[in-house]
Amino acid sequence: MWRLKIGEGRDDPYLFSTNNFVGRQTWEFDPEAGTPEERAEVEEACQNFTKNRRQVRANSDLLWRMQFLREKNFKQTIPPVKIEEGEEITYEKATSALRRAVHFFEALQSSDGHWPAENAGPLFFLPPFVLCLYITGHLNTVFPTEYQKEILRYIYNHQNEDGGWGFHIEGHSIMFCTVLSYICMRMFGEGPDGGQDNACARARKWILDHGGVTHIPSWGKTWLSILGVFEWSGSNPMPPEFWLLPSFLPMHPAKMWIYCRLVYMPFSYLYGKRFVGPITPLILQLREELYTQPYNEVNWTKVRHLCAKDDIYYPHPWVQDLLWDSLYILTEPLLTRWPLNKLVREKALQVTMKHIHYEDEISRYITIGVVEKSMCMLACWVEDPNGDCFKKHLARMKEYIWVAEDGIKMHSFGSQLWDTSLAIQAFLATDLTNEIGPTLARGHDFIKKSQVRDNPSGHFKGMHRHISKGSWTFSDQDHGLQVSDCTAEALKCCLLFSMMPPEVVGDKMEPERLFDAVNILFSLQSKNGGLAAWEPAGAADWLEVLNPTEFFEGIVVEHEYVECTASTVQALVLFKKLYPGHRKKEVENCITNAVRYIESIQMFDGSWYGNWGICFIYGTWFALGGLAAVGKTYNNSLAMQKAIDFLLRTQKDDGGWGESYLSCPTKEYVPLEGNRSTLVQTAWAMMGLILAGQAERDPTPLDRAAKLIINSQMEDGDFPQQDTTGVYLKNCMLHYAAYRNIFPLWALAEYRKCVQLPSKSI
Repeated sequence: MWRLKIGEGRDDPYLFSTNNFVGRQTWEFDPEAGTPEERAEVEEACQNFTKNRRQVRANSDLLWRMQFLREKNFKQTIPPVKIEEGEEITYEKATSALRRAVHFFEALQSSDGHWPAENAGPLFFLPPFVLCLYITGHLNTVFPTEYQKEILRYIYNHQNEDGGWGFHIEGHSIMFCTVLSYICMRMFGEGPDGGQDNACARARKWILDHGGVTHIPSWGKTWLSILGVFEWSGSNPMPPEFWLLPSFLPMHPAKMWIYCRLVYMPFSYLYGKRFVGPITPLILQLREELYTQPYNEVNWTKVRHLCAKDDIYYPHPWVQDLLWDSLYILTEPLLTRWPLNKLVREKALQVTMKHIHYEDEISRYITIGVVEKSMCMLACWVEDPNGDCFKKHLARMKEYIWVAEDGIKMHSFGSQLWDTSLAIQAFLATDLTNEIGPTLARGHDFIKKSQVRDNPSGHFKGMHRHISKGSWTFSDQDHGLQVSDCTAEALKCCLLFSMMPPEVVGDKMEPERLFDAVNILFSLQSKNGGLAAWEPAGAADWLEVLNPTEFFEGIVVEHEYVECTASTVQALVLFKKLYPGHRKKEVENCITNAVRYIESIQMFDGSWYGNWGICFIYGTWFALGGLAAVGKTYNNSLAMQKAIDFLLRTQKDDGGWGESYLSCPTKEYVPLEGNRSTLVQTAWAMMGLILAGQAERDPTPLDRAAKLIINSQMEDGDFPQQDTTGVYLKNCMLHYAAYRNIFPLWALAEYRKCVQLPSKSI
């Protein structure tokens, strides 16, 4: 059986940690573990997902939940609640439903205080790891038989009916993920016509029907060139000399968005070396299977700009193609020949590798994310196959593996801090401290231990890194990358805990550490008042014309986000109340400018575009939280009035809210098909309405929404998994598996606290 392990790693000589691996979550397979009944329960969950995968694409993250509930001997002791047609919700019934949700979710807290959860969904996360391990010869070591079985299960479960795979689990089929998934199946031993339900044959037919592998987008061309299934001459240049550019140029690496910068860093190293993996019999077979013409007859120069129309979200402007052509025709022939190959290219490769090693070290070889991890790991292997750097990378592979009833996938490394900071606020809203004190104390301890205590090592500004001391990351302290909204939400938790009895929730955080967090937030505010997420924004927006991807938008430079801005406003308002003398003028200016930014980006229909959740409902909830924190109300704020009109206008007949993921790429509100609602989005809308005083004006919309949440609660206090509700970069959906517990619980807590409910005891 599979088992989730928490906080382990002390015995591995290639692992090192800044806080004793707090928050680390890894899976292991134990063939002897579990009773026959427990194994049957797991298999039943897997079969149920496969049977229902067309109805609900996101898994319920059941395997570790089963494990934790079993280990804690969880039993739901609070009777279920049902609100009948025409029945009023009483205070007692709302309390019972809330306590059932709290009792269940408490049992899912880990020993170090965080809530584990899958954070996945994109279907391009897994294949690069498989390709990397195949090239390096470690495929069967890192992914032994049981792992391969579950990876194949995942690939089969998320194959679309037309034979392809989407960019993410909810999406239409695209060339990029279909080709990569096909190659994975072949690497794990499936024949050209093999796989469950003829998966390989169906995938290959989709590929060939859509023009063959020459139409794969640029990232795919790069990976296939590395693998030997494509030629580097068919890819657009990614010269490592980019890392030698002088800092005054507008396209200097330091001015790029950090994720874009660090994706193309290892790509440029591998491109500069024109590295190609071993040409095995399988590679030769793939050259025959994936093309519509013989491999040796492909005109590689002409395929560089080809891309299947299904993959294109951001079409390249002509000026960008002109740039690639100039580099391809004029620059690369010079840089790859003597004397420039010795004078310039070799130096560029050395500098690029220096940056890769620096990023690896300051992240404890986690790297900043799942896309970068496999490429940095491969670059280290190319430099030295037997070196310690590659071994350290292998040791951190486990962080990215996640197992659920739909199989094994690679996830984002985790959302431990983000989920926990939200869960804690939900629990605090319940006013049930006397029942959940130990849970709060463990969560508080995790948040305190997860704060980043230092800036990146060495001359970090010269390595294009921002300050991080006092911040919180998306995941755990070892990751090391500051995020503004994670910092703001964690800061809120610490400030709230500081007002509570330490004998219940633990010692409050030292003021200096709170001050460090505030300093991080100040550093990430732009001139327009908005907050960037990772590093200060400020580079020219026209640089987005150079976006080299076809399936992402807005990735070249850092931008401001309504969620980051609103979270910061809420945190600083609370901070100002508790520490009125600390940098008073700066705090006030930051809040004032942030509120002005929030109001300035409101959409015409009254909503706000959400960048990290789907979509306008999510953004609107955050914005309303920021506005309410500074005293804006329905009566004194036109922005609030318009926002409430938007939320009330989009409420469904069943009392809930449901927004399609299509809102994100189209940037227009799109309701879910079939007039459906989701509980998570219903909770966001409920809390937004409550923040804007809906309970005092007319609680009827809140009553209808609360009824839907209460009646949807399951026997054990859990809530059902529904549509994916997370997103990033507008076009890629992300499954936050803990959201289905956090937000309905939180909304019920706010409803019970803010709405005057009839009581049987009165």
